[in-house]
Amino acid sequence: MIAASCVVHPGTTMAQPAVAEAAGVFTIADGAFTLEAPAGWERVQPKSGMIETEFAIPAASGPGRLTVMGAGGSIDANIERWEGQFSQADGSATKDRVTRKKIKVAGCDVTLVDIAGTFKDMPGGPFAGGKAVERPDYRMLAAIVETPGRGNYFLKFTGPAATVAAEADGFNRMVEGLVAAGK
Repeated sequence: MIAASCVVHPGTTMAQPAVAEAAGVFTIADGAFTLEAPAGWERVQPKSGMIETEFAIPAASGPGRLTVMGAGGSIDANIERWEGQFSQADGSATKDRVTRKKIKVAGCDVTLVDIAGTFKDMPGGPFAGGKAVERPDYRMLAAIVETPGRGNYFLKFTGPAATVAAEADGFNRMVEGLVAAGK
């Protein structure tokens, strides 16, 4: 059985349906696509004006962070920039350790990226000009969603490797659960 309720808001004269939106639901591409973050991920105020949506991720061994934003540049150029944000303890090239996978979800091509190593964190953002903080044993899972006619959207989950490993299935389910609005 489906139950509907109406709420009369102060200052209004007509009843409006009450909509219970899950705390983890967010959109990209001007609302054209919807995703739902895993339970326990807390939506927070973005630390940068460039970030559209941000979540704090529960810590397995330190807190993680998911950022969501639309941006330009080619997919390869962005992945190369991310590779440059990581170094390897043994001196090997990060690019040789990155994994990439292409999938199709909700009519969008999605590139999944997995990078691990020492992360050169820029707390003020990559263009703020601040000093990088090196974070050993970090990992980044990212999804680049190519939305038809609306540009690329970047979902980046960074944190201690143990935290990212503990929440990796949730990140992947979130990306694979991308739906076009109204579907």
